[in-house]
Amino acid sequence: MGQNNHSSLHGFILLGFSDHPKLEIVLSGVVTIFYLITLVGNTAIILASLLNSHLHTPMYFFIRNLSFLDLCFTTSIIPQMLVNLWGSDKSITFVGCIIQLYVYMWMGSIECLLLAVMSYDRFTAICKPLHYLVIMNPHLCLKMIVMVWGVSLADSLVLCTLTLDLPRCENNILDHFLCELPAMVKISCVDTTAVEMSVFALGIVIVLTPLFLILISYGYIAQAVLRMKSKAGQRKAINTCGSHLTVVSIFYGTIIYLYLQPGNSASKDQGKFLTLFYTIITPSLNPLIYTLRNKDMKSALKKLVKVDYKSTKM
Repeated sequence: MGQNNHSSLHGFILLGFSDHPKLEIVLSGVVTIFYLITLVGNTAIILASLLNSHLHTPMYFFIRNLSFLDLCFTTSIIPQMLVNLWGSDKSITFVGCIIQLYVYMWMGSIECLLLAVMSYDRFTAICKPLHYLVIMNPHLCLKMIVMVWGVSLADSLVLCTLTLDLPRCENNILDHFLCELPAMVKISCVDTTAVEMSVFALGIVIVLTPLFLILISYGYIAQAVLRMKSKAGQRKAINTCGSHLTVVSIFYGTIIYLYLQPGNSASKDQGKFLTLFYTIITPSLNPLIYTLRNKDMKSALKKLVKVDYKSTKM
């Protein structure tokens, strides 16, 4: 990084919602509650699906990965955010900000690709049920996950490095509650058109390509469901896909509105609240969505709670 960036080695200031002190108090409570729900809910899903042999299937393998991802995603943001909300110190160290930037981009990219992989899993289960376990074998599932994490890491490295190479001319004040890419681009003191175009192009690839594949998968799934003569079979297929479709709708609805719209079409506070929803509310909803619509997961969680209750009484 150039000489213009040396001053920011002392850290950055995250303005967040500092111009609304009362809102900060409310937000600190809300964020804490949703973070606890995220931690408990996603940890429960991981443990329940690991300990119950009936859930050792490709679908639950990917759900476990989504829960683990949500735990990593929120933990990279919320502890620092709560520190800034609770006190008058709104700073974050230079190293902390850079780590948060890379991890935030990495985790967000993973979720886009992982949801596409999960839609392919549902497509195979419903459209090719007799060959499902042969096609979605453990080796292929593992290869898919490695590919998802690897491609997302490469995307994060490229985009974040391009952003960090921009000179900031001693400007270290970020008008956000986390170190995210658009906020980092805004504090640059040079023309950022080339970087913004690169970010937009890679955003199209990482965000819209998986969404396109998801829509294709569900197009085939809809055809297969409509051809089913059994109403019970149709209900089972819809229930199997319902949770994933709900998560996809919430995640992509927020992220497309947030990142793939013209730069000045949303207010600063609106952008912050959308990011808050995408990074904090959505990861806490995922466990609820998957458990409320899934009998097998409900049963596994009940068994997990019974085991924990018995162990505490002994």
